[in-house]
Amino acid sequence: MAERPTPRHGAPDPEDGPARGDLGRRLRRRRAELGLTREEVAARAGMAEAYVAHLERHSTAAPDSGTLLRLAGALRTSPQELGGGYAGLPSGLGRASRNPRLGELGEQECRELLSTHGVGRFSVSTEGAPVVLPVNYTVVDDAIVFRTREGSVISEGFGREVAFEVDRVDDALSQGWSVLVRGTAQPVTDEAEAARLAERAYSEPWAGGERDLWVRIEPTAFTGRRIEVG
Repeated sequence: MAERPTPRHGAPDPEDGPARGDLGRRLRRRRAELGLTREEVAARAGMAEAYVAHLERHSTAAPDSGTLLRLAGALRTSPQELGGGYAGLPSGLGRASRNPRLGELGEQECRELLSTHGVGRFSVSTEGAPVVLPVNYTVVDDAIVFRTREGSVISEGFGREVAFEVDRVDDALSQGWSVLVRGTAQPVTDEAEAARLAERAYSEPWAGGERDLWVRIEPTAFTGRRIEVG
């Protein structure tokens, strides 16, 4: 599996140049998710490409509600999402669609949704109680890998079957997906292998601190579901 998704020709690279301010960052992120250029977004929203670039790059930009509504429509999201109105709140605040359709995902689609990197949830049954922890993960050679601290609660899952979950919720369209993986968690003790994983990792753990112990989960079973608008 690829370490990072490669934008199609002409699509934006999320790390291409500075983006200051919440609106600018959210515009760039959503545009990258959809694989759209600024020109394509501008055409969809009926505005100049230079103005889209201005909004992405200037923290003081304050478009009116009509402009924000057109941008949200062009990016298939909501004005609240673009404006950061949902910041700090859990996803899934929107209402269900009128005709939702729930379907199961096959293993290949689960692998594709899980692939590359993101934030997932590591689940293990400890002596006290089940524990679920979010971690920044990367997929390398079909295995889920991430870093933790020596002696952390995650180490209680070493040599045992654990669960790992990733999901995505689109509040604007009331749809989303989730993938659940089962497998055995093992610490990476080989220094050369740990160095290789560090080179291929997308990011340092967001939580910071001394998190130098690599953990590998070799998936043995996949299940997934997708909610779509019928």
